[in-house]
Amino acid sequence: MSAIFVMIGASLIVALGFLSAFIWAVRNGQFEDSYTPSIRMLFDDKSTQHPTNPSSKEE
Repeated sequence: MSAIFVMIGASLIVALGFLSAFIWAVRNGQFEDSYTPSIRMLFDDKSTQHPTNPSSKEE
């Protein structure tokens, strides 16, 4: 039964850690840019595409 109390305590500590990280990110402006992610695919860099596999070339 004491293991349940330990697990509940540990889960509350982890949950509070995630909550504090989220609040820190919001206060530091991590979520302010809502426009760029929606247009990022329109400005895709062509040099970052995967090269073709040379063994799969048709002859």
